Amino acid sequence: MIDPTAQVDPAATLGHNVRIGPYAIIGPHVELGDDCEVGPHATIFGPTRIGRGNRIFQFASVGAEPQDKKFAGEETLLEIGDGNTIREFVTINRGTVQDQGVTRIGNDNWIMAYVHIAHDCRVGHRIVFANGASLAGHVDVGDDAILGGFSLVHQFCSIGAYCFSSMGSCIKQDVPPFVTVAGNPATPHGVNSEGLRRQGFAREDVHALRRAYRMLYKSGLRLEPALEQIDELAANHPPVARLVAFIRDSRRGIVR
Repeated sequence: MIDPTAQVDPAATLGHNVRIGPYAIIGPHVELGDDCEVGPHATIFGPTRIGRGNRIFQFASVGAEPQDKKFAGEETLLEIGDGNTIREFVTINRGTVQDQGVTRIGNDNWIMAYVHIAHDCRVGHRIVFANGASLAGHVDVGDDAILGGFSLVHQFCSIGAYCFSSMGSCIKQDVPPFVTVAGNPATPHGVNSEGLRRQGFAREDVHALRRAYRMLYKSGLRLEPALEQIDELAANHPPVARLVAFIRDSRRGIVR
């Protein structure tokens, strides 16, 4: 299942039923799980561990050195889970020793053409990255988020679960879970109600999140007094509790 023009280093490890396309390059210390497919001219460098059932399309660059001037050739890692789709010209870099030394991608993510995921990012599960979306270093992205085309995320930001960013959003602060953002700089534009409906959230929880959003962004209250009011909703609605916990843990402050 390996095209004769592909280059697979003897120090790479391939699982069962792996397909490697023409002129693809698989470097040393790369582990490819069962049922993976690597397209023509794609490159995978190590140390990189990739799980089962991933599709890596032509001209993608996976596991290359981080784009960080402090990088001095240290042995760092890229870990990718199962069932991801990585489209044309996507770039995903390994970690740096200035962080945990690893970039992590979860399962079942849909990563469209020209997306960049920089060093030390932590990407969850079932996330959609539309064409040209880019993460700077040390970014966290929660499960089931959607980043619109050409969304840009500043280093060290956190994107909460079930967020939605519109096309061309420039995100410079943390985005709380369930929130929609747009613009440059990105500002909040309500709760991702349609996304939550599709994910099967209870109607009562969605209404509670909308009330929490109004307290947070429309009441005129400063952040801590608004959170104190939202705490009452959080006691009966776990998604609201998740929202509050994210905000209180925020490293860069939230979009306001």
